[in-house]
This record gives sequence, C-alpha cells and structure tokens, in this order.
Amino acid sequence: MAQTRRSLLAAPVAGALTGGLAGGRAAGADAAGPTEPPSAGALLERYVALGGKASGGPGDLACGEWMAQWLTARGFSVERQAFDAPFFEATETSFQIGEARAPVIPQAIVRPTGPDGIEGPVLVRDPEDAASPATDAIVVIRLPYGRWSTAAAPAVFGPVEAALKAGARAVVLITSGPSGEALALNADGRAPMFAAPVAVLAPKDAPALIKAARSGARGVLRITGQAGRRETFNLIGRKDGGRGRWLVVSTPRSGWFGCAGERGPGVAAWMMLADWASRANLPVDLAFVCNSGHEYENLGAEHLLDKAAPPPDQTRFWLHLGANLAARDWHELGGRLAPLPSADPQRFLLASPDLIAPCRAAFKGLAGLEAPYPLGAGAAGELTHIAAAGYTRVAGVFGAHRFHHAAGDDARCVDASLVDAAFQAARRLLSDPRIL
Repeated sequence: MAQTRRSLLAAPVAGALTGGLAGGRAAGADAAGPTEPPSAGALLERYVALGGKASGGPGDLACGEWMAQWLTARGFSVERQAFDAPFFEATETSFQIGEARAPVIPQAIVRPTGPDGIEGPVLVRDPEDAASPATDAIVVIRLPYGRWSTAAAPAVFGPVEAALKAGARAVVLITSGPSGEALALNADGRAPMFAAPVAVLAPKDAPALIKAARSGARGVLRITGQAGRRETFNLIGRKDGGRGRWLVVSTPRSGWFGCAGERGPGVAAWMMLADWASRANLPVDLAFVCNSGHEYENLGAEHLLDKAAPPPDQTRFWLHLGANLAARDWHELGGRLAPLPSADPQRFLLASPDLIAPCRAAFKGLAGLEAPYPLGAGAAGELTHIAAAGYTRVAGVFGAHRFHHAAGDDARCVDASLVDAAFQAARRLLSDPRIL
C-alpha cells in the first residue's frame, strides 16, 4: 500500500522517537560521582520516569532530591528552602451538556463545585462577547488559537472576569491550540484568581459539547476533590571558593503534568552544566538553583530571590534555563502532529544588552536561540523576576512548545541530541571571557 501524507500522519509516533532517549541509566543519570560525562538521554529518561511534577507532589519532591544528590556528589553544599504551595487532588472533574460529557482541568487555585456540581444553561461565547448578560449560566469561552500558558494573561483573565461579572455561575475555557488538548494555566499561588469555579476543556472534546449547548440542553460542571497547601522546596547548591562573585544557573523543575518537553531539557542541561562547572576552574563561585512552585506564577522564584539567592552586587552572571529550552518540533497538518528531529524554534533567548554579542556567538545555529533579544519588557516566567530583582548581567531562555502545559507533554516531546546542543551552547557561553 502506497504511503500518503495522510497515512504517514496517522501512524504512531513512537517509531520516530527510537534513540531519542538513548543511553539509559547506565550512561550517567545517577547521583554518584562522575566517571564519564553525563548523558542527556539518561537524564531525560530519569526526569520523565519521575511522573507528574505538581509542586509538593511525589514527582516534584523526588526530582528535587535527585538533583540535590547530583550536586552533593560534585562537591556542592546543598540547602533546601522550604515553602508551601497549593494542591488539588481531583475526585471528579467533568463537564456535561445533555448526553455529551468530557473531562476538564480545574483552574487553580481550585474552587470546587460541590458533589452536585453547578447546573444551568450554557452560553458559548468568544472572548470579545464575554461581558454579555449571563445570569446563572455556565459560560464557555473559546480562546483563539495559541500556545496558552497562564490565566494571568489579559487575554484569559479579562474574558473570565467579564463573564463572571455578567452573572455567570462558572466559566469553561477552550484552549484552542496545536495539541488539541486541554492546557493547564498557571495561577496565583496565594489566593484563588476567580470568584467562581473555572475549568479548561480540550478543543478536541469541544464540538460535541458545543452542539449540545446549541440544542438548548443544560450543562453541569463538576469539580470535586481535596484541596489545600503542602510543603515543597527550592534547591540551592553552592561551591564557594572565596572568589567574591557568583555564577548563578537556574531552572524550574515543577509543573502541571509530566513536563517532559517543558522542563526536562532545562533540568538535564542544568545537571550537565553543574557537572562541567564543578571541574572547570571557572573564575567565579558557583550557585546552581532549582525552584519548585513554578506553575503558581513563579512562587518558588519569588521565595528564592527574597531570601536565598546571591545578592545582585555579588553576582557576575545569571543564566536561566526556562521552558522549552530544547523540546521537539512537530509538523502540523490536517489536525494531526508529526514529530520532527529538530527543536521547536518557539524559544527565546534574552540577555542584558551588553551580552547580546557573546550570546549570539554561543547559540549560533540553534533555531530560535540564535537571535537573542535585549532583556526588557518581553521577558517571561522566572526571568522576569530575576531581572526585576536587580541582576544586571543576565541571560535566559523561555518558550512554549506545542504540548506546553498539556498532559501529553511526555517522552515523545524530547530528544537527547537537542539537549546536548543546548548544553554545548550554554557551555560555550560560560567559557567566553566576556561573560565571566
């Protein structure tokens, strides 16, 4: 049978990933002192195997301890900065209209509906119509196509607030985007953002529900489970040689789901850089930091910068390895995704203006990162907080790959060779005398 573009895209993607995590545990994912250079494939495999990375959950804590052991084995003194973050362990999270039913992601900090749910007429709206009267209704808002990341974005927060002020009892967001999945949205980590329950529905599940809503059927949103706060920690590893100025390398480890492409490359590159820097006799003291609480609008980074990070006037350079450092790219055709061996270019390198030239040289040839931007109003994620805290010599990566914040952000989304390339570029940057 002849292969067509449609049949190729319908094929399972697993075959395209053979070798993407090659190397296995034997190639250097363990914490014991290094006998050979660490393997990006082994580190990625270990990170993915730890499962969900929700702040304070088993995967997040296990990941933090693994990274702490890695630093200790390389001569770092390790500190854990404890803080608490929200959590929600779901019992039921569903949206039903007539006979159509689909799972949803409850928006954190979660406002449960109670076991009977919230019931009412369903109004389907675009963001620009969200403020129309909606007394006692469940309002469904279809967000435009994008790689959605946070409920704090005006394009999300504004329509939700407008619908609630117009009388809605609950809001369901459709996160239209390349994966077709529901996307968990970052949230304030201190208090609920909205006065009523809000949830996220996958675009792939939306058509049947919208059809039922247009027939006049009533809807029921159910969000039940256990909510509260639990302890997690930031990790700070130091090698203080008395040089009087610090190199800080940071990466977050937590997130809504497994975070393979979102966080895995940053974690792996961070660990590889820690291994290299511990033996490189750099002209600086070393601080390798890893934050939890990221999905709660950088809650861990705020704690770190407030009390645990080296002070700005003693920091020679801060390198931040944020989301989508080296996730896989995909072809988008006919509503399907087909994996590519190259990196998703929707990643940005920002740097202090006087460091643009060495950043451009170090990351030459890496799609998206080869064109660094001056650090300014365009920063996102933890990089925003680092710059605002007064650090003047900074570079950082952030972005959003096609499965960003989706439950499907798994081992399909990473390839060891892409992480190796990012690590080599970061090492070139730190070896440039203009940086340190």
